[in-house]
Amino acid sequence: MQQLLDAGAVVTGAGHGIGRALATRLVAEGARVVVNDLDEVACREVADQLGVTAAPGDCSSDAGVRALVDTATTALGRIDIYLANAGIDRTQPDSLQASDEDWAAMIDTNVLAHVRAARTLVPRWLEDGRGGRFVVTASAAGLLTMIGAAPYSVTKHAAIGFAEWLSVTYGHRGVAVQAICPQGVQTRMLEQAGPLKDLLTRDAALSPDDVAEAWVASLADDRFLVLPHPEVGSYYAARAADPDAWLAGMRRLQDKVDQVTVNQSEGAE
Repeated sequence: MQQLLDAGAVVTGAGHGIGRALATRLVAEGARVVVNDLDEVACREVADQLGVTAAPGDCSSDAGVRALVDTATTALGRIDIYLANAGIDRTQPDSLQASDEDWAAMIDTNVLAHVRAARTLVPRWLEDGRGGRFVVTASAAGLLTMIGAAPYSVTKHAAIGFAEWLSVTYGHRGVAVQAICPQGVQTRMLEQAGPLKDLLTRDAALSPDDVAEAWVASLADDRFLVLPHPEVGSYYAARAADPDAWLAGMRRLQDKVDQVTVNQSEGAE
């Protein structure tokens, strides 16, 4: 992929899963990379394995984003691609009762981290006239919804909404924007999904490498929505065409999850 050759790229949440796979693929394509993760040990391990620069820290806070951008700019000379991949899920069994603290943490990491990074990077890209690429790792949950996971669904919808706005507002001025929206991926988050794991893997769970490959392939025609699970596009179209039918189907899925949860609870007694 010629456009990745010698590009300066930052990947957040690169210590594990999709972020690690994206960083690995970027290096394979000839990019110069800075990896970031809140897990300092994992961040440095990935950096050592790939021969890239480690910039551990909190990419969700304003100060953390600015520090990351400064470190990456020093290391790379210029940031051409920013992959805002870091994300968290603090979903509890009854997510309607999620605490304000959990909501705030997920809004910070899943939404405001993107806002803060773009607020820092976009003016620089516009000023030098060379543009840049801003990539959000969202989720199929941001196009559809996630059964039982209110904060996760809402923040992923918001992440896609911000990416759309960014593309509309700056796309004609050289800022390319993309949203990666996978369904089930073989990561720690999937393993911790409890009764939702079967639902998320109904359409085969992909490896993080598969997601990275889907993103690189999307660059050929510069698609905004990157759908590693192509069937998500059909679900998204069905949802838009008939929201009431879609919601009825989702309620049936919710009922199945409720039954599994009850059965598991009774079996544990």
